[in-house]
Amino acid sequence: MASRRTSMYASNHALLVHLMRGNYAEVERLAEGQFRLAEEKGAMLWKAGALMNKGCVFALTSNSDANQKKAIETLTDGLSTWSSTGPTVWGPWYRAHLAKAHAQVGQFDEAWRHTREAMTTIENSKKTWWEVEVNRIAGEIARRSPGVDALDAERKFERALSIARQQQAKSWELYASMSLARLWRDQGRVQEARELLGPVYGWFTEGFDTRDLKDAKALMEELDS
Repeated sequence: MASRRTSMYASNHALLVHLMRGNYAEVERLAEGQFRLAEEKGAMLWKAGALMNKGCVFALTSNSDANQKKAIETLTDGLSTWSSTGPTVWGPWYRAHLAKAHAQVGQFDEAWRHTREAMTTIENSKKTWWEVEVNRIAGEIARRSPGVDALDAERKFERALSIARQQQAKSWELYASMSLARLWRDQGRVQEARELLGPVYGWFTEGFDTRDLKDAKALMEELDS
């Protein structure tokens, strides 16, 4: 049984890595295997982990209402079970994606509720692994909200960027820089966007086949054109 638990623990970490790299097909494959094994062994924690990772794929792979509603349903089910088991450290990451999915279908009250809950969990637990992404996704939600509060979005992106730099977390810094650069681009502040993103993208010397670096390269080319 111990080896099974170890396998599911390792699988959940692998799911997170593939999710961050944008290997969504691999996330779905691993999540299906983890879900079946967890169900067989009655391991509710890891069953919830599989569900939440599948929900994140729905949230990230399409802006269609159908996919976002699948994300909401799957992430809600997973988070309900996950929360009942006790651990909180990964909750804010998944809850931020649930907030994003709600925003995608225009449910902004729910989006902000889940964002606040994610922030509160981070503050109470003192676990700051996901603080950058929660702030960055909150900024993206602010950009989509009715009456778009660009200043609020900018503050949230800048906070995410500041935390990433404090943590020396270059991947998170890249994500936050891209979000802020897109906001500035849309405001006509193209030179500022280029000067922000260029040095962060230039820091990387490998991993150019990953989704985030491909997206950063495409954005840099757009800003340079």
